[in-house]
Formats: sequence, structure tokens, C-alpha cells
Amino acid sequence: MRAERGVPIVVAGERIESVRDSWLIEDRWWTGQPIRRHYHELVGSSGRNIVVFCDLVRGGWFRQTA
Repeated sequence: MRAERGVPIVVAGERIESVRDSWLIEDRWWTGQPIRRHYHELVGSSGRNIVVFCDLVRGGWFRQTA
């Protein structure tokens, strides 16, 4: 996954055409393992939706799968 200015531009070899939505999840802040993720719903060059997130606690990008 390649990102530019905090938004992915290529995911699994597919070029990203646009960002459909973006949101931040902060949960479990009261525990020793908080969750803080920045999600992006993207539209790939094939026209399909792709959801990815950046783990802001541990670092790194991940693809959301069903």
C-alpha cells in the first residue's frame, strides 16, 4: 500500500480514484490496549469499494476484510 498525504493512492496494486469517506475510531482508551484507527473508504480504478485503516497506536496500514 502506498500513501500520499495520509491517504492511500495504491492498494494491492490497484490505483485509487477517490476517497468516498474517512473517519476516526477511538475505543478502549480506558484499557492498556487502546484502539485508535483512521479509516478510509476508497474507490479503486476497477470501481469497487476498498476499506483500509491506519493503526495510529501501533503504526501501519491494513486492509479491512469481511
